[in-house]
Amino acid sequence: MTNPTPLHSRHRTVLPDWLALYYKHPIELTHGEGRHVWDADGNRYLDFFGGILTTMTAHALPEVTKAVSEQAGRIIHSSTLYLNRPMIELAERVAALSGIPDARVFFTTSGTEANDTALLLATTYRRSNQILAMRNSYHGRSFSTVSITGNRGWSPTSLSPLQTYYVQGAVRTRGPFAHLDDAAFTAAAVEDLEDVLGQARGGVAALIAEPIQGVGGFTAPPDGLYGAFREVLNRHGILWISDEVQTGWGRTGDNFWGWQAHAQNGPPDILTFAKGIGNGMSIGGVVARAEVMNCLDSNSISTFGGSPVTMAAGVANLAYLLEHDLQGNARRVGGMLLERLRAIAATVPAVREVRGRGLMAGLELTKPGTDEADPDAAAAVLEAAREGGLLLGKGGGHNTSVLRIAPPLSLTVAEAEEGAEILEQALRSI
Repeated sequence: MTNPTPLHSRHRTVLPDWLALYYKHPIELTHGEGRHVWDADGNRYLDFFGGILTTMTAHALPEVTKAVSEQAGRIIHSSTLYLNRPMIELAERVAALSGIPDARVFFTTSGTEANDTALLLATTYRRSNQILAMRNSYHGRSFSTVSITGNRGWSPTSLSPLQTYYVQGAVRTRGPFAHLDDAAFTAAAVEDLEDVLGQARGGVAALIAEPIQGVGGFTAPPDGLYGAFREVLNRHGILWISDEVQTGWGRTGDNFWGWQAHAQNGPPDILTFAKGIGNGMSIGGVVARAEVMNCLDSNSISTFGGSPVTMAAGVANLAYLLEHDLQGNARRVGGMLLERLRAIAATVPAVREVRGRGLMAGLELTKPGTDEADPDAAAAVLEAAREGGLLLGKGGGHNTSVLRIAPPLSLTVAEAEEGAEILEQALRSI
């Protein structure tokens, strides 16, 4: 029998109060196809958030569902204690694509766990618990990753196993360097990094940074900033961890990885990934050069990381992405969508800025004529867009309120235009 109690009431009864839900009247998504999803009431939505940038190619992509079904029919689970063909195949492809020489890959079940593993590797390799992180950053919800998250809305405790120092530079249009041109901005951020290192007690382990900050509201520094940081890091022997959980797999259009916009001094020492590679299946992972990955001197396994079923999904999803040039589609359709959004924003006083790259766009909302964040306006637009048949995301730091747009990378021009029209109506409704 079906439980007659409304699902939202059941949710509040058994799940934590801090487990966030979108919308005043939360919706239950029951199925999806392509770039669309349906709720339990039969309403159809154009999905511009893709399960928080996770549905990378398309909902119910036949190639992925077929791979999952066939693998599940053979064996669902074995653990990393046994040879696992799908895991090895996916690791080979990810290692080759990473740009990291002599790369090794370790699979996890989430981006949080991937970043947690990267911190373990870096602190072990460098014999230091000191970490550099960027202001306004987000790296996960575990005890170690909230301790390097520079966004108070997502960091519930100040207790930490790490000594974290926060560096300027990840937010181009706010903060003390916002008035500078790109070259001067980068120089000032590098000077700040040097100053922060002067406060640390000796050998810092690593800098961790998102090339484009996700939860922070799709903010980014000038191209080349992390490459400039790398010169400083190299002098001190400090590792660079690029958190590609949201920017990886071609979403930015111009590059396959976010770090490639900062590549003048080579690839990162460690790269973390998750979300899109599984197209909804739980896959995360770490790529590092062998010297770093193999620095652990104790045994380790992953019970669920590298599951045959999730790995089969990842292999099929990555193949589809590459064969259909979805990075190119993100560049073309995303570029058109960003132009359309900027044209809309020019006539809507509440939009302070449209930013992003590829199919990763953010609209920052403020009280008109000011730089003061307007979270009520963001919530109202989110609701109005849903009423119009469009699902969006939200984000931003302590002083911003941002609508986040990150649809599946197979988005068509017609769907981009449809979404822009609905969003325009929602913006004008406030």
